Amino acid sequence: MGYLNNQVVTVDAILTKKGRELMARGDGSFNITQFALSDDEVDYTLYNPNHPSGSAYYGEAIENMPLLEAFPDETQMMKYKLVSLNRGTSTMPTLSVPTDININNGVADTITPQTVNYLNSNGPENSGYQFTISDVRVFGSFVGSGLETTDAAIALTNSNSQAVITNGTATSQTVIGYSCNVVGTNVPTLFASAPTLYATLTVIGLDSGARAQIPVFITNKSTVTKTT
Repeated sequence: MGYLNNQVVTVDAILTKKGRELMARGDGSFNITQFALSDDEVDYTLYNPNHPSGSAYYGEAIENMPLLEAFPDETQMMKYKLVSLNRGTSTMPTLSVPTDININNGVADTITPQTVNYLNSNGPENSGYQFTISDVRVFGSFVGSGLETTDAAIALTNSNSQAVITNGTATSQTVIGYSCNVVGTNVPTLFASAPTLYATLTVIGLDSGARAQIPVFITNKSTVTKTT
């Protein structure tokens, strides 16, 4: 990781691990259809309307802030995406989601986010939500619901179906929908070293850009059968 020269216009593009995987297939599955912008490095408290040199210098400190080089870590990069909101909006949209997902192996659960303070209302977003699990091994099933026929959902489904997942490698996976249906994994070898598996589910509103992270706990609950 390093800093870019902010005295010149620079486009610093890199591929994520998933992007490199899709490109390596050479089958046309690497197809960029969307992009996002963010302002992670900007500290807006530095905007100074009292600058002695006048209005042209109000944002001088912000404009001279260093910019980070791109790096493929979704937990650290592009956490604050730019969104379009109505003029006069005083509160940023937030997501209402469960505080955690704490289920036993083989148990199903559904996560249905609601967006608060978006376009002067509360409720689901028209374009739905993106759900990314940091380690897909913790789920026996991980499916987005409600947007299955959209081009983006079909592309993700095709990509996920070709992903190579082993019990020894933590691999993230993304689906989209108005809700996300999950089932705790029943793979016994994953519980060999600990009775509980941990991961993080990141939810992003596709219209608002609001995001939330949900800790995931999958506990191996043994079933005891009595014989009489």
